[in-house]
Amino acid sequence: MVTTRFSDTIRIAVRGALTAAATSGALPPLDDVEFVVERPRDRANGDWSVNVAMTAAKRVGRPPRDIAAVVVEHLGAVPHLGRVEVAGPGFINFTLAPSWYHDVLRRAALGGPDHARSDAGAGERIQVEFVSSNPNGPLHIGHGRGGVIGDVLCRMLDYVGHPVSREYYYNDAGVQMDRFAASLEARYLQALGHDAAMPEDGYQGDYLVAWGAELAAEHGAALVGTPEGTARIRAWGMARAMRDIEETLVLARIPFDVWFSELDLHRDGRVGAAIAVLRDRGYVYEAEGATWFRTTAFGDEKDRVLVKSDGEFTYIAPDIAYHLDKFQRGFGRVINIWGADHHGYIPRMKAAVAGLGFDPDRLEVLITQTVNLTRGGEPVRMSTRAGEFVTFREVIEEVGVDATRYFLAAFSPDTAMTFDFEAARAQSMDNPVFYLQYAHARMCSLVRFAGEQGVVRLPLDDVDLTVLTHPAEAELLRQIDRLGEEVAEAAARRAPHRLTGFGQEFATSFHRFYTDCRIVTEDPATTQARLWLVEAAKSALTAILGLLALSASETM
Repeated sequence: MVTTRFSDTIRIAVRGALTAAATSGALPPLDDVEFVVERPRDRANGDWSVNVAMTAAKRVGRPPRDIAAVVVEHLGAVPHLGRVEVAGPGFINFTLAPSWYHDVLRRAALGGPDHARSDAGAGERIQVEFVSSNPNGPLHIGHGRGGVIGDVLCRMLDYVGHPVSREYYYNDAGVQMDRFAASLEARYLQALGHDAAMPEDGYQGDYLVAWGAELAAEHGAALVGTPEGTARIRAWGMARAMRDIEETLVLARIPFDVWFSELDLHRDGRVGAAIAVLRDRGYVYEAEGATWFRTTAFGDEKDRVLVKSDGEFTYIAPDIAYHLDKFQRGFGRVINIWGADHHGYIPRMKAAVAGLGFDPDRLEVLITQTVNLTRGGEPVRMSTRAGEFVTFREVIEEVGVDATRYFLAAFSPDTAMTFDFEAARAQSMDNPVFYLQYAHARMCSLVRFAGEQGVVRLPLDDVDLTVLTHPAEAELLRQIDRLGEEVAEAAARRAPHRLTGFGQEFATSFHRFYTDCRIVTEDPATTQARLWLVEAAKSALTAILGLLALSASETM
């Protein structure tokens, strides 16, 4: 279902007024003037406000209020418009007639959670790569933050008309996997009673002790002391890590369309092929026995090594091949969600995309900052180097998937956040996820209560919506009307936290309506209209919960 925002109607009307004013000679041609159509913070200033008079004032050479008056005079007929007036230094404020909000109610109540879907994305194919943790251990809470942010972003992009592909890129080749395999082999030998030392630069996590014991229980001593056994230990460890990662992501409600292996890039020769593309375009040279990528041609601080003097690829080489593969698959835009330690890597990958012959602006990178954990006001100490970290799965199991997802999505990705276990677990209105879900449960309880009272909801066409005049009703209708534009804005800004913020505002408006307006009343007309308003609100809130992948609880 594709919806039209009233802001678009206003924008078209104002453009038409500018053309009409120029034709009449009241204003010079202003076809290219830029202006903003936005919701004013103060409801007294109407539903929508336009600043075109201020942006055109310098060119026209007249006071903004005079220009605004001319624009208003030349406005054509605008459906659902209640009134339009000039305010302040020259804003044009539009107040909608109740008929618009009655249409909003009808669309939401009958259209369900998808009623505000749009084609704002214009069908642009987007690939989002996120999480992408190496298969050498469980996902930690930082991975979880990137996973939730990526998942909510994908859901929003889909809602506004983008075909989206969710991709997990796992680095199953290279030095880190060698270290992991050696560490697992030591733990396996220890589980069998051997005096095996851990590698000096090995992985120290307790999970490897458990995995080593599992491996020993499955294979006994059959893998000890042979090259074939070492290879099988490596393969087993990677499969075990991937199983843990996939199970955790399923638990967290984070699906993927594609699982992409770095090792496949090496096996297929695509790493060398990508370097050949850069070489053909003049961006590869040999020096000091190594092969270099001239990233300084694209603003990087120094050139980067692609192939070391020993013939081994550096870590950037397969990443270049991976991004070549992405664009060769025909995506209009590629979004990578990386952890805070990858910030300096962005210029290199932008240079790689440009060097391969693609527009670097088609690659976007979101950096997620760190997650600090607290319990009872005290920090939970973590050290990835020492193998001491709280896994994503452990957080979900302690506070629940809904609370985990909500809190990880609720903060801007570019800011560090604190996740408090006790606050996330709280079953009270002070907990924002509880507050949001409780609004949905209240909606469901109202429908049940009406049925218990013998109230049968009439067809919507038979209901008089003009009785919805209470300020709390009007505000709830405005919030329902905002859904489509809020999702579109959050998707465009790659900002899932805006959706959680809107969700809180929406829940507040419903809780206020619930408090101020009795739903089942002695007046049948009011009861029917309010029951349909509840249905419309439930459609919008269900959409919000669905985009956040939170449970739509019917009782709490």
